Parts: sequence; C-alpha cells; structure tokens
Amino acid sequence: MSLPIVFHPAYEATLPEGHRFPMRKYGRLAEILAARGLVPNGFARPEPAGAELLAVAHDRAYVEAVLAHDVSREIERTIGLPVGESVVARSCASVGGTLLAARLALAHGIAGSTAGGSHHARRETGAGFCIFNDVAVAARQLHADGTIARALVIDCDVHQGDGTADCLGGTPDLFTLSIHAEKNYPTRKIASDRDVGLPDGLDDAGYLEVLEAHVGPLLDAIRPDIVFYNAGVDPHHDDRLGRLALTDEGILARDRFVVGEARRRGVPLVGVIGGGYSTDIDALAGRHALLFTAMAEVTGTPVR
Repeated sequence: MSLPIVFHPAYEATLPEGHRFPMRKYGRLAEILAARGLVPNGFARPEPAGAELLAVAHDRAYVEAVLAHDVSREIERTIGLPVGESVVARSCASVGGTLLAARLALAHGIAGSTAGGSHHARRETGAGFCIFNDVAVAARQLHADGTIARALVIDCDVHQGDGTADCLGGTPDLFTLSIHAEKNYPTRKIASDRDVGLPDGLDDAGYLEVLEAHVGPLLDAIRPDIVFYNAGVDPHHDDRLGRLALTDEGILARDRFVVGEARRRGVPLVGVIGGGYSTDIDALAGRHALLFTAMAEVTGTPVR
C-alpha cells in the first residue's frame, strides 16, 4: 500500500515580502515528497473547511470574523499573520486536510497532511501563527459523528499545545499529550491532559527517553481509536524558535518511535507537520519530510 498524503495548493499562502513565517516550506515539502516517489498516485486533495465544521471547536463569532477577514488588530497581532484572503484560505484548507488525513488513516491505518498542527489556535482566538486548530476540529468532528470514541493527541512541537488543550478541554475521551520546551512560548500555558516540559538543550538520547516513558504507556491506558501526531521539527538544534538540541537523525528517530508505537498496537495514526522555523527552506522542508519517511517505512512504500 502507498502512504496516503494530503496536499492543497492553498497550503502555501501569500505573505508580505520579508515576513518571518517560512510559508514556502509547504510547497517545497510537497515537491520533495513527489521527488522521493512518495505520491505515485498523486496527493489527496481536501475540501477546505467551512463555518459549520470550524465551529465544532471554535467560537462561532470568531469563525465568522475570520471568514469575513474582519478580526481586530489585536487578534491579528497575536496571530502574527495577516488575516486576509490568502492566509484564511490556507487555514481552511489546512483544517480540511487534517480531517481528510484522519479519515484516510482510519481507512488505511496511517496517513499524513503536508500542513496542520496549528496548536496555538484557541476556541475564541488565534495565536502564534495559528488561526484555526486543525487537529482539534478534526478530533471533535470525528467524535461528534460517532466515527471515533477516543483519540490521543501526541504533540511533539517544541511549543506547548495550549490551543489544543483549550479546544479539547472538558472532553476526557480526546486526550492531549504535549511534550515541549518548558521555557519556550507560550509564557501562559493552558494545561493539557498531560504536559511534559523539557529543559533547554535536551539532546536526541534524552528526548527518546521521554518518549519511551510516556507514549507507549498512554497508548495502552487510553486505547484510542486514532492518534493525531503533531511532528513539529522546531525541537531541532538549528531552529530559530526552539530551545532543544535534536539533530536530523534525532527527529527521524522520534518520528519512527511514535509511528511505530501506534502501528504495533494497531492504532490508526494521522501525522501533521507542526512548526519549524528557518530561513533555509530546503533544509527545513527536508526535516518535515522525515515524518513521511517514517510513515512510508511502515507501509512498505519505497523512498527514493
């Protein structure tokens, strides 16, 4: 079986020249995956999320303001992106992409989206380059329509998943695990079901010890119907917004571990790419591609 991978051209929005968010990484990641032979039948293309879907995890007034490109300047500053046509289209496509990837994972055992992981978007507002919380929307929608009874979010982005905790709080069947640099953004965190704050400078070996202590035991305790895996690459030692010290090899080992633990238990897993911040777009997209390498390996998909 080939690995189902989701992409939409809208994933790469247009930003003002010189903007610090590395938007080009989304299109470059898709190019790398195609060049490595990971999409022999093409990418799966999602339907962008509309207001009704977004409102399963977000306040309707906030959703309508974003879709009308009419948020306050304060919210726009907190998000850090211009809330205009291109960026909003990207956010809606990203939510639709994570939901499609989740449905593909449930059908095939594993799938990924080449965007997603917008884990700072809270119920009533966006923040930290995140407008809508794709994982929270997908988890709530699948739970609401009875497709799943339980989900586990494994968030390995270097920043704490405050928005996902906010959007999924009060629903014990949608369990959130955040493994992050404790002293990094956000300063004011919202408690996940389990938070693991890491010390600055933690290396590959130390990080894998943390994974071994938490991932398998939680999978066994929760027995989820699906895992949402946020594979942010900002724990990398070269990331300009991270505080950890993982190498490319450590990122790949992390992804192999999380994917492998879910697959050994027969739990469907959907991967999203999360954060990663560098001016070297080729290196950054290459790090994000490691997630898809790890997922392809368990499906037997050849990687060039």
